[in-house]
Amino acid sequence: MSSPGRRRHLIVISAPSGAGKTTVARHLLSRFPQLRFSVSATTRPRRPGEIDGRDYFFLTREQFEAAIQAGELVEYEEIFGHLYGTLRSQVEDALQRGEFLLFDVDVKGALSLRRAYPQETFLLYIAPPSLEELERRLRQRGTETEEQIRQRLQRAAMELRYQDAFDAVIRNEQLEETLRQAEHLVAQILGVEVPSPAP
Repeated sequence: MSSPGRRRHLIVISAPSGAGKTTVARHLLSRFPQLRFSVSATTRPRRPGEIDGRDYFFLTREQFEAAIQAGELVEYEEIFGHLYGTLRSQVEDALQRGEFLLFDVDVKGALSLRRAYPQETFLLYIAPPSLEELERRLRQRGTETEEQIRQRLQRAAMELRYQDAFDAVIRNEQLEETLRQAEHLVAQILGVEVPSPAP
């Protein structure tokens, strides 16, 4: 795992579906008040409890395609029939204010962000211990159909091939250790001490 080296304002977490990137992202946001979550745009339906503008910007396909045509997205991709992307305005506003943005995006989205902002991105890959363990976790979640699980495993095999393009890779075998490693990396990027555990 490489050292971050210097402060960068766009911290991008990627992983195959089910490998734990959202858990890691939420933990880092709870530990580092300096971080702000970069809210992606999507055409997928809102899930129970999700709030527009907090979890995602929920757009119709027509709205999303209009944003693509207008050049309003830094990166976007269609995943499992739904469009996902990062609004350029979100990134530009944060950089102008000197804020640190945390992204929870797919692998190709991460690499697109690196191409758009090469001096400002730090790419962190959360890898599953194995595809077999990833399949077990997906089944344990109980939120996907058999066909969706098959699609996610196929995509995971593709995404795993990109991990060498990332600045750091954490293999998520034991969650507490994964969170500890992620905290230390982010503390280095932010130029701060790792926060003490909550009492």
